[in-house]
Amino acid sequence: MEEYDATLLDDITDQLEWVPSVNEAAIRVDVKEGVVTLSGYVDSYIEKRAAEEAVERVSGVLAIAEEIEVRPPAPNEREDEDIARVAAHALEWHTLVPHDSVKVIVEHGWITLDGQVDRRYQQRIAEQAVHHLTGVRGITNRITVKPKGKPKQVKEEITKAFERSARLDAERIRVETRGSKVILHGVVHSWSEKREAENAANAAPGIAEVENLIRVLPDTNE
Repeated sequence: MEEYDATLLDDITDQLEWVPSVNEAAIRVDVKEGVVTLSGYVDSYIEKRAAEEAVERVSGVLAIAEEIEVRPPAPNEREDEDIARVAAHALEWHTLVPHDSVKVIVEHGWITLDGQVDRRYQQRIAEQAVHHLTGVRGITNRITVKPKGKPKQVKEEITKAFERSARLDAERIRVETRGSKVILHGVVHSWSEKREAENAANAAPGIAEVENLIRVLPDTNE
């Protein structure tokens, strides 16, 4: 396992160096039994997300503990009022976000999104609409999803979405529904494939929560 972790650490380091929007020198990477811990300090929230997404794409990553802290340099510091105003405009101008249903609160550079939408992907897109703004240190997403549709119907729609995806092996993933909650089970080859399955489930109407219990087993023949 130590040799496996050492190889994985090298792959992650190379991946972070490959991404132009990430200052790899500011990020510490620790690997233990396939679980990656990211720590350190970056200049912006979008750089923090870019680092995490880069690591997700590395084969062999089983899980990620993200502990990176955002410390905007002095020229990029913004008052909470300014961040809130720009964030509200960003949501208003985004065609996929029902901006009249989402409220923005900013405290010490940390954005909290609140409100209710029809689909979970809108919840995620609302966060993406503001995570690139200057001065943002972090985001708490408290947007909820309106319940809609019957569990059996939702399960069938998600399963069909898996079958349509070129990046997923639908036979390895099982969908369980509990009211407006979806639970994903199964085995995939990479962390990015696990995230792809979660994203597909999030697109179903009326899903309030997705619990992703899919296991990552690189190069498994199960």
